[in-house]
Parts: sequence; structure tokens; C-alpha cells
Amino acid sequence: MTPHADRRTLFIAATTALPGLSAVSQGLVRAFERQGLRVAFAKPVADHAAVGGDGAPSADLAGPIPARRAEAMIRAGQRDGLLEEIVERAERARGDSAVLVVEGPLPDADHPLLAELGRDLGRSLAAEVIAVVSGDRPSPTDVLETVADTLYHQGAAALSGVVITSIREGQQGDALKAALAGLNLPCPLVALFPGESERSLLGLIGGAAPGRARGLGEDDASVVWLIEHIADHVARGHLTDPSPTHRAAMPPPLFRHRLVGAARAADRRIVLPEGDEPRTLRAAAICAKKGIARCLLLGDPSRIRALAQANAICLPDTIEILDPELVRGRYVEALVEMRRAKGLTAVQATAQLEDTVVLGTVMLALGEVDGLVSGAVHTTASTVRPALQLIKTAPGASIVSSVFFMLMPDQVLVYGDCAINPNPTAEQLADIAIQSADSALAFGIEPRVAMISYSTGSSGVGDDVEKVRAATALAKLKRPGLMIDGPMQYDAASVESVGRQKAPDSPVAGRANVFVFPDLNTGNTTYKAVQRSANVVSVGPMLQGLRKPVNDLSRGALVDDIVYTIALTAIQADQGEPRTPHTLATAV
Repeated sequence: MTPHADRRTLFIAATTALPGLSAVSQGLVRAFERQGLRVAFAKPVADHAAVGGDGAPSADLAGPIPARRAEAMIRAGQRDGLLEEIVERAERARGDSAVLVVEGPLPDADHPLLAELGRDLGRSLAAEVIAVVSGDRPSPTDVLETVADTLYHQGAAALSGVVITSIREGQQGDALKAALAGLNLPCPLVALFPGESERSLLGLIGGAAPGRARGLGEDDASVVWLIEHIADHVARGHLTDPSPTHRAAMPPPLFRHRLVGAARAADRRIVLPEGDEPRTLRAAAICAKKGIARCLLLGDPSRIRALAQANAICLPDTIEILDPELVRGRYVEALVEMRRAKGLTAVQATAQLEDTVVLGTVMLALGEVDGLVSGAVHTTASTVRPALQLIKTAPGASIVSSVFFMLMPDQVLVYGDCAINPNPTAEQLADIAIQSADSALAFGIEPRVAMISYSTGSSGVGDDVEKVRAATALAKLKRPGLMIDGPMQYDAASVESVGRQKAPDSPVAGRANVFVFPDLNTGNTTYKAVQRSANVVSVGPMLQGLRKPVNDLSRGALVDDIVYTIALTAIQADQGEPRTPHTLATAV
């Protein structure tokens, strides 16, 4: 899931129904092609619904989602699912192309919800957003007002370019050009001044079904000319230049899409000791259906199947169920050997193996599974203690810590440590910062680490802030290339205007995406406050520093939380040792 710094995504956003949106998209594609780049094009939502032989909407991920189905999903509260589906379609269209141009939906009276969806789409794709504005207004002042409205609704800082199209012939004078030049925008602006024939062509391409615009370009010389003409304007207007205002971030839909894709590619076997817990059972079924992981449920097979039937959960045949009563005895000797230095007896080992978390951890230590996820009913201590005793820390790791991936509306943030270490020393806090940065990078997030405290820079004194200051210095010494700063207050780390005021020389202030808290009290309180008050999904805690992946769940975890934690675990395992066999003779 490492980020692709050399690949770009551009989102073409229409602020209202207007002709020529597809012409602008194709002109942009052509401008990039002239540079010798491989360019992909996607139009994930359109009026032109792909249908199957029975007239039902097609599930083909290559075609667009019908606009009516998109709006129905929004009304049904399935906005996140819709965004993830759109991201998946766009990423499939991208392939290995250097540039992906995504054309947004056209908002109109028939589909009023699509305007807001368009704004969300640009963020969800982590794209450079180019707004296309209609210049079909009576006067230059009216055109300027339209541009100003676009900047207000889209957010000027979030835009990488503005294209004005459909300008009336009577407005093509120096007055409008001078007025546009005087706007002093933070991004490039391109104004297209077509004659009547070109206006007709804009409408022709803009009204074409998805995919037909490029076909028209191949068949009609005048359309080819128009696309080349727009490409000329786009290139001269620097719209193909990388945007200096675009901030690379990992938005939640893209994070979830890549998380599932990476877990699917990892093909790992994950043991779930709480196999007879309904949420865990449903999560395992989802993971099997999506190919996220090969889940092994520990529990009484008849009880698990009855529970699945009672909760209308369809258990695929690929899910393994292992009865602890039938296999517990074969792990006694191994557990005694692992704890020989502590004087563990066979009788004590047999008793400990009554706990399915201990049993699953022994299986992990022996390499029979690739990872373990527990905690829906067990405490954190019950999940983590066996791992510390039997799995041990990874080579070079001085501490086991944790991170949460906080799926904020615009980006994914990393919080650590919010679950394991009550009061780490400065040395331990430095290691937690490095571990958290490495975890962020492993999941596609370029880390900018803020060491959180109650004061920023040198403004505060006291043991607590001195610990954070020392930890920051140690982390910089251990990892010279890491972008890290502290001590820093949360608002200085997360809000650009506050960061500029309180820490103007900091490379992290106002831009942090990895937040390292000074102690468990601060970290756990902050993560829960943000999770509940902002109503965001938090994935984790993901444990760091263990030789093999063991991850804890909140006892209030939702099914989706468990699914994504299983995916995290599979990806962690893929970064370690070779995968386990697909089946074991012990499965029943």
C-alpha cells in the first residue's frame, strides 16, 4: 500500500449542468498524451445506465454507475459504500497509467444530489480538482460572479484549476479577459472562447454517452479539431502542471479500497478465537466473500453454524471452523516448551489452553496461522498478554505499542499509542513515534509526525513537556529522514492557520497526519472523543513491534471495524514471513 508519488489523478468537476464537460475532459487527456504519458479516463457516474439482459442495472465495474442508483444509495444512507464503489471503478480504469482523468457527474434538476457528490468525489480520489464553469452569462460581471461562486463552494485552496466554457460570442472582448486576469486566483484559469460551430460541438460531446466522446473524436474531424484546440488551451494554461496547492492525503474511501486490495493480494490465514461471537462471525463471512483473508474460527462447529443460521449469516465453504475441544491436547507440549523458563507444567498449560486466545496465539507462534484478531468480547489484556509471552517482540523492537487509523472526512490520520503503554519514557515515546510513522508509510500514508503536548515549541516547561521534547530529539537522532516535530499542541499540529502562528518554521505544524500522544490517558481519551464527537470510523488498535501480527478489537467494535482489522492483520503478515498453507488437517 505504499503511495505512488509519480501517479496523478485529476477530477473534472461541473458546478452545474453545462455542455462541453466531456470535451474538456478529453482535451485534458489529449494534453497529457502529447507529453508521452499513458492516460486513463473514467466517468464513474452517468445518466446512461449500464443494464443487463433482464433490464436490471449491471454490476460491471468497467461501466458507470447509473445516476439514479447513485442518488438512491445516498438517500439510503449508503454514501460511504457508494464512494468506495466509485473509487474501485476509477482505480480499475487507471491500471498502470501515469495519469487518471475522472469526469464528475453533471448535476441537474433531475439529479440534485449529484452536485454535493461531486465535491466528495474529488476528495475521495485524492485528486487535483479542476472546476468547469459555464460562462454563458449576459455580462463579464455575471461571469466573474459565477467563478466567485465556484471558488466559494469548491474552496479556492482545494482547486487545482478552473476552466470557463460556453462563453457567449458577445462576451469575448478584452473587458472579460482583463477582468479574468484580475482575479488573482491561487490556481490556473483557462477561458475557452468558441464560436457558434464550436459551441455546437461542445454540446455534442457533452451529451454523448460515457465512452462515446473518444469515439466521436476518432470519427469526426471537427471533433478531433475541437479536442486538440482545447488541449492547446489546457497546455498553455498550465493545467497539466503539477498543482503546487494540491496536498497529497489518503482519503477514507481510497484507504479502504487499497486496504482491501492489499489484503486480498496477501492471501493470509487469520485465526479468530471468538468464532462464536455474532459480529466476528459476520465479519468472517464478509472477509471470505471479498477474499480479504482466509479466516479460521475457533469454537464448537455446531454452535457456530446454529448461530450463523439464527443471524441470517451465510457461511461460505472457504471458512474453516476448528473445534478447540478436539485439538487442544496437541498444543500442550508446545506451550510447555515455550514457557519452560517460567516453569509452566503440563497441567497448567492444559488449563491455559482452555482460553481460545491462548490457543490461537500458540497456533500463530507455531506458524499454523499468519495472524490473530480478538477483543470483541475479551479485554485488551487478555488479547495482548499471550502475544507478549509467546510471540515476543520483533527484532530491533524495544516496545510493543499501538495505532488507530482515524478515518476523518478528508483524510486518514494515525493516532498512537492509544491502547497499550500507560506512561512511556522519552526513549519509549521516541520508538512509538518511529513505529507509528513506519505503520503509516506501510499503509500508503506519507508520515508527518507531531509529538503532542500541552504546549508548542519552547513555550512550556515541566516534566511532561520535557519528556516529549526529549523524545522528539531522540526520534530525529534515530531516524534522521523522518518528518517529525514537537512538542506541539493538537491544534497547532492539525490546523494550518494555528500552525503558522504558533510554529511558523515547523515542517509539520498544521499538516500532521501522525499524532503521537505522551501517555495512554491522553491518547485513549483523545481517540474516543474524536471518534464519538466527529462520528468517524477508527480502525484498530493495530499492534506494532510484535514478531507476528496480533490485533485487539474494542468490545464495542462494529462488524466493519472487525473486517478492516482482519485486513490490517493480513497486510502486516504479508510484510513478514511466508504465508501458511490453505488448509490444515485439523480443520473440521
